[in-house]
Amino acid sequence: MSNDTHHLGSGVRLRPVTVADAGPLAESMTRSRAYMKPWEPARPDSFYTEEGQRERLEGLLADYAAGRVMPWVLCDAQDRAIGGFNLNAMVLGPFRSATLGYWVDVDYAGRGLATTAVRLICEIARDELRLHRVEAGTVLDNTASQRVLAKCGFEEFGLAPRYLHINGEWRDHRLFQRILHDGPVTGAEAESGA
Repeated sequence: MSNDTHHLGSGVRLRPVTVADAGPLAESMTRSRAYMKPWEPARPDSFYTEEGQRERLEGLLADYAAGRVMPWVLCDAQDRAIGGFNLNAMVLGPFRSATLGYWVDVDYAGRGLATTAVRLICEIARDELRLHRVEAGTVLDNTASQRVLAKCGFEEFGLAPRYLHINGEWRDHRLFQRILHDGPVTGAEAESGA
């Protein structure tokens, strides 16, 4: 993972997530729970606790160690978590693709932070991971997230009926992708999956 901290302006930074972020993430997710409810899976109350977030982060970091995910946290000037961004389901070799997921704290939404972070993550995906494309999906009426993706060069490529179980029901999703490059995959990259 890019171990760099990236400054996005106004004291906001994007950095690799750690287990120490569990408490601040629980606070931010609790504060944003009602705001994010239409776009999120139904979650037990324990998800919004420090222990619940610690367990989630331990699993996420195990998946990172296995090369399946790259997780970042968005932090304010006091290093409090105010969002999360992940490249999930990473597949290397000749496919070289990942799925992007993200959220921003209700108190920081609408400030362009998601757009700035998504652009940066696409650069990392292209330049450091040598991914060919990144995909993302949104519930049909999540126009704010669709605007972020459009501003970052993603194009809609399909509709997935009953794609994810969101807020208690199977919801249709718009599917987006951004082709990062059309450069060659070296023999070593294709064979090793690196």
